[in-house]
Amino acid sequence: MNIQNQTRVAEFVFLGFSGVPKGQMYLFLVFLTIYLVTLIENTTIVTLIQLDSRLHSPMYFFLSHLSCLDVCYSSVTVPKILTNFLRQKPTISYNQCMVQMFFLMTFAGSECALLAIMAYDRYAAICQPLRYSNLMSSQVRVPLAVFSWLWGLLNSALHTSLATNLSFCGANQIDHIFCDVPPLLKIACTDTYVNEMTLHLASIFIGLSPFLFILLSYVYILAAILRIRSNTGRRKAFSTCASHMIVVFVYFGMANLNYNRPSAGYSLEIDTLISTLYCIMTPMLNPLIYSLRNKEVKGALWKVLGLQGKESTSNWLKA
Repeated sequence: MNIQNQTRVAEFVFLGFSGVPKGQMYLFLVFLTIYLVTLIENTTIVTLIQLDSRLHSPMYFFLSHLSCLDVCYSSVTVPKILTNFLRQKPTISYNQCMVQMFFLMTFAGSECALLAIMAYDRYAAICQPLRYSNLMSSQVRVPLAVFSWLWGLLNSALHTSLATNLSFCGANQIDHIFCDVPPLLKIACTDTYVNEMTLHLASIFIGLSPFLFILLSYVYILAAILRIRSNTGRRKAFSTCASHMIVVFVYFGMANLNYNRPSAGYSLEIDTLISTLYCIMTPMLNPLIYSLRNKEVKGALWKVLGLQGKESTSNWLKA
């Protein structure tokens, strides 16, 4: 038999939701709702930051990039999942799979770097307030934002180029809900040692290093918060930091389980849950945690909606 016929796979079949054949329409509605909420939240934040001059600060500059990343991140996977639900045929062509994997890993790597940069921004604002304007000037924050996008792009280019050299020998059933490196390595019939070592090494530099940097930044931030004399201010700061850290732990924790799990020991259901949490739920939660709870963002939203008077009345009643 021709080698090309043995190794060339025209399409892949996703098995992630194969255990719920009668619940496809309910899952479609759930994922559609999550996707629409994600788009509305993140596009609203980007629009508000662009329209309101009070939000033209380094923190909101990075938040706008995070919202753009979350829209892209979610759009790489969810539309294809929704299409497959409607078609009742969970498949993807080989070329589409490679493209999906490329952009997925680009945005995932970029988000890791951007979350670390945002943690540094908060560290500079809280622990170095007198130097903050210099530490986060436009000459600094713009290159940092560009670096976060390039960080993910280079990581993705490396993994995708290695994945295109894999042979699958007719095996085309992926134990996942979208195309990613680990499930593809699982069904490849060629030696995947280089791919696996590259994946583990990249997870240290792309995932673990930013995570440790974030933890270190928040150690300094929490130390500064403990010096706040006002109990109210301290509680508010702790609440904000705790919500940020929850998102960070969920995102990096699920990503680590996804890219560094052993070859055996995880069920298809657990893999699907992990992927849904870090790749689909996180883009919806980020705006709620990082932006929509901020007074400045809510004030800008009231202003755009023409309800600024209502906001002032609400603040007067709270006072």
